[in-house]
Amino acid sequence: MTDSKFEPSPEAASSGPRSHPRRTASDFHPEVLKLFDAYVHGLLDRRGFLERAARFAVAGVTASALLDALMPRFAEAAQVAGDDKRIKAEYVEYESPSGNVKMRGYLVRPAKTPGKLPAVLVAHENRGLNPHIEDVARRLALENFLAFAPDALFPLGGYPGDEDKARDLFANLDQAKTREDFVAAAKFLRAHGQSNGKLGVVGFCYGGGIAHFLATRLPDLAAAVPFYGMAPSPEVAAQVKAELLIHLADQDERINMSLPPYQAALRAAGVKFEVYRYAGTQHGFHNDTTPRYDEAAAKLAWQRTLALFRRTIAGHPPAEGAPKTR
Repeated sequence: MTDSKFEPSPEAASSGPRSHPRRTASDFHPEVLKLFDAYVHGLLDRRGFLERAARFAVAGVTASALLDALMPRFAEAAQVAGDDKRIKAEYVEYESPSGNVKMRGYLVRPAKTPGKLPAVLVAHENRGLNPHIEDVARRLALENFLAFAPDALFPLGGYPGDEDKARDLFANLDQAKTREDFVAAAKFLRAHGQSNGKLGVVGFCYGGGIAHFLATRLPDLAAAVPFYGMAPSPEVAAQVKAELLIHLADQDERINMSLPPYQAALRAAGVKFEVYRYAGTQHGFHNDTTPRYDEAAAKLAWQRTLALFRRTIAGHPPAEGAPKTR
């Protein structure tokens, strides 16, 4: 590797248009990616990452520069602006009596589509409702869905605008209450006046685990799409009534090892599901704000996700030429 690839970016994470080529996972030593995954998931603190990554800091590149290069660049990756005239977006509060009582989320809908809409709940990663997840909700609105992305950090002041602070806050959540907050969000969205009453959920990382969880809790959930989310205990598989579409990263042992027992239990329970593992990808491959993003895999996974939602909650038949399922 050369130091030009890892020269610390002058832009902040929320800065303007991309002015350099997108870094990819191949620019980093595999061990650095593993360390970063541990750091992102709270298994390693910043000091621990820097100490262990120091041996990969060659050619004048510091461990801090490696970490900087791996951090999100939200504005550079945003696909739909918050003030895009094609959508209507707002922050709304909802009740969560079994959780943290009062919660808030980001509600987005297409601006000019008449009538009621199929609804999709968007479950975030372990940093709360950051700009990337808001962008995902806006993307769904442009596909004629009513999208709602709750912020699990709302009881602690909401997403703080800093990924490290967000992870620290996340560790202070009462997870039992937080899960109930997502259940309440799903019920709020399904019953919303602009919803057609049919509900899907998509989640990423921690949110992928939430998507799995909601499929075990909500008998009226039509479809759930976990992206690299930890699988539940096999004992709850029989409770799943939703159709599942499970996306896995290839290089993601921590998550992937949780799936086989649950997959066997789903099959035994007669649950309709598909599993796709995307060759060569890293955990977080759909998140286009970081170098772990894999454009080809992310686009294919998203195409499959939209196809499932269109069929199950929007009532559209599969498009001609759509990717074949397994």
